[in-house]
Amino acid sequence: MEYMRLGKSGLQVSRICLGMMSYGDPGWRSWVLNEEASRPFIQRAVELGINFFDTANMYSRGVSETVTGKLLKDVARREDLVIATKVYFPVSDSPNQGGLSRKHIMEEVEASLRRLDTDYIDLYQIHRYDYYTPIEETLEALHDLVKSGKVRYIGASSMFAWQFVQAQYLADLHGWTRFISMQNHYNLVYREEEREMIPFCVDQGVGIIPWSPLARGFLAGNRKRDGGGETARAKDDPIADRLYFHEQDLEVLDHVQAVAERHERSMAQVALAWMLHKPGITSPIIGATKMKHLEEAVEAVEIKLTEEDMAELEDCYITRPMNPMGPRDLAFELR
Repeated sequence: MEYMRLGKSGLQVSRICLGMMSYGDPGWRSWVLNEEASRPFIQRAVELGINFFDTANMYSRGVSETVTGKLLKDVARREDLVIATKVYFPVSDSPNQGGLSRKHIMEEVEASLRRLDTDYIDLYQIHRYDYYTPIEETLEALHDLVKSGKVRYIGASSMFAWQFVQAQYLADLHGWTRFISMQNHYNLVYREEEREMIPFCVDQGVGIIPWSPLARGFLAGNRKRDGGGETARAKDDPIADRLYFHEQDLEVLDHVQAVAERHERSMAQVALAWMLHKPGITSPIIGATKMKHLEEAVEAVEIKLTEEDMAELEDCYITRPMNPMGPRDLAFELR
């Protein structure tokens, strides 16, 4: 395993981050593994050198955080781990139980700390941009959490580049804590972040930890061309059906397959290797419900692609509307 500093911070993370959304309560999503079934994956991840684990308060309605905290405590020392979680999406139907208000942030960080069974969160991230709360209110609340010691660093997730620029500017203006990372939607079939967000992050020294680097399994070749697939998640993932499967996506998929065959690697490994070769990318967040997928993801760190490989993977991409997983259209769909 290789390790990199997350942005300009001193925090070192593994080049692969294990996303914990797949572990928690099967009642939340049919493809989620329960605690017992999750244990071997967390154990193996630590054995492979992964030290970076990403969850969120809304995954499995909090159960993912509970499973994350319990299993990590069983297999590793807390000081050897980088635990990340997120806040924004509604956790109940009551008023004030969603968004990035000071009230919601302060209540949810305490709930996350209890579920994770830890005294501090290494990386606390805003899961989406809140259009209804002044960004200054959010930034000051996050700064107070850092100063209190409950949070070590803060990060952001999917938003427009101008929103992220504004947030960093206001943090500097007021002397508040800056975001050290951006968790954005980025993969071979959604590269719109290359327009503004990624160049800004590279310029400012913000670490990039993309979600869905395999396009929810599409780039692994486990989805059918007309939508869906054979895996449990593929059969119950309408978001992927909506985001991908455009004609140009299928053409990219053909190129991934060609490069994979040439390197005698899996399509998923080639898609991850491509991302790890891109400027500014620190640690793609992968999900795994089969041990082979976890082990292959770690092996992808060692794959070296040529300039010709990179060009072949990229040359048939066609641009599309920005930010398809915006904060408004999925605020309740992900619950």
